[in-house]
Amino acid sequence: MSHDHGHDHHHDRAPEGFWQQPRRLGEGLEGHGATDDYNEGRPPGLLFPNRKNEGGFSGIQTFAKLPVALTPEDLRAANVDVAVLGVPWDSTATGRSGTNHGPLAIRACDYKGGYGRPHFSLDTHVDAFEELVMADYGDAPISVGNTARTFEDVRKFVGTVVDTGAIPIILGGDHSITWPCATAVADHYGYGKVGIVHFDAHADTGADMPGSLASHGTPMRHLIDSGAVPGKNFVQVGLRGYWPEQETLDWMDDQKMRTHFMAEIIRDGFDKVLERAVDEALDQADHLYISLDIDVCDPAYAPGTGTPEPGGITSNDILRAVRRLAAEVGIVAMDVVEVSPPYDDRGQITALLANRAIREAMTGIAMHRTAVTEPDFLHPYALGLDADGNRRNKVFRRA
Repeated sequence: MSHDHGHDHHHDRAPEGFWQQPRRLGEGLEGHGATDDYNEGRPPGLLFPNRKNEGGFSGIQTFAKLPVALTPEDLRAANVDVAVLGVPWDSTATGRSGTNHGPLAIRACDYKGGYGRPHFSLDTHVDAFEELVMADYGDAPISVGNTARTFEDVRKFVGTVVDTGAIPIILGGDHSITWPCATAVADHYGYGKVGIVHFDAHADTGADMPGSLASHGTPMRHLIDSGAVPGKNFVQVGLRGYWPEQETLDWMDDQKMRTHFMAEIIRDGFDKVLERAVDEALDQADHLYISLDIDVCDPAYAPGTGTPEPGGITSNDILRAVRRLAAEVGIVAMDVVEVSPPYDDRGQITALLANRAIREAMTGIAMHRTAVTEPDFLHPYALGLDADGNRRNKVFRRA
């Protein structure tokens, strides 16, 4: 008896070579899925789902109340500089699940709002919302349980942003999504032309993970094996714990990866290690991609993640690091991954940290565009100084 119910399991949607070692993703943007019949026939441009000046807990929650772009044509028509997008995927997580809810949580935790209100950085006196055209691009298409199809669709979706000249800021999702996202960036700028500064407690250079073709512990090896991002173009910061083993560390050395372990940060201080990472980022490639795994921070600052590792860096350190890289080096893409809302506390401190890291990246991009690129720039007013470098505040007690 025939049981053909017309189901299409899309076995042919995996790009040729995906099932080989080393696995690779496809090419081109045809069938990207960023445009559907809901958006046919309307003039391209940004959509404003919120009223001006609405706060974070009112109205329709886009990231920072940004206007919406739903097609590449929208991005081009508005000359968008930065597009925020989500990849709600966690089917390749080996630890605690829930990162597929990360994009929603990162958007919804925000009390401040953004678009239509000042976004004045007290540290730098730069307002990214004044300097940049930004939009929320929605979420990439996800095929639950189908890694090959999802990764190919994510690569194309991110590719539609990069192809317009906008900088994608990607909300994960587990860390496996860096493979298709960074591949999309390399497709545009050229294989070997993109470098990655990778903040993480884990190297994510595993050859494979048990039972998973492309887990969140393997994306950096896939990028290196495919040629999209050579090992010498990686700078890693914050590694600690009990993995990887010596064999994988030896492979990383063979690839000329530059890795800064937490032990180095504890011994020398975060600021010195960050200076080294910034110098290495400037030395590595023509274009910089930041990949921020929220578990680089100590669980005290980021409990809502799938594979927490005690002994990490502070929230203040990661926020400054992201802003400095975006300002001093300049970035073409960024992802923030591994926010798992089911394990966050009631204050949503992990989601809020991820949200603020993105805001610091936006500030850094605006600083870079306006040539505010001096090392570790802070506005004098933030340091208690007036225009002449004198203390603004009177001292009443003397030593």
